[in-house]
Amino acid sequence: MDEMQEFCELPTVNADDEEIEKLLKEAKVVAVVGVSRDPTKDSHIVAKYLSQHYRTYFINPYADEIDGHKVYPSLKDLPEVPDIVDIFRAPSKVPPIVDEAIEIGAKAVWMQIGIVNNEAAQKAREAGLTVIQNKCMMVEHKRLKAMGKL
Repeated sequence: MDEMQEFCELPTVNADDEEIEKLLKEAKVVAVVGVSRDPTKDSHIVAKYLSQHYRTYFINPYADEIDGHKVYPSLKDLPEVPDIVDIFRAPSKVPPIVDEAIEIGAKAVWMQIGIVNNEAAQKAREAGLTVIQNKCMMVEHKRLKAMGKL
């Protein structure tokens, strides 16, 4: 399957609004996987926003520091277990991230807009994680906050 087909894939496993609201309310720690050093990239913007609302860890094996935050090479290197693993990687790169999230005991995996991997999502759901695909965590947080739900 090429990246365009993956991009067009529809999520078969996805949390509903009630699960998203509960997750965003209860979460304290977020790990953003694939955060860019480029301040104009979505991953950078979202990670910066999330760091204003949660204890946020930046994951990028090619950086030591981004926007004043220490950067970790992988989820296994974090000093604590994140509640949510927010993924900014191509759909084909998602399965090992989901495996790592399951292994470390994360509560949820969140695949950003345009990122869908139903096999990895099903595996995460079967392991007891909440799964969100093809949605922006920042957009959902802002939406629920504006509705007075966060």
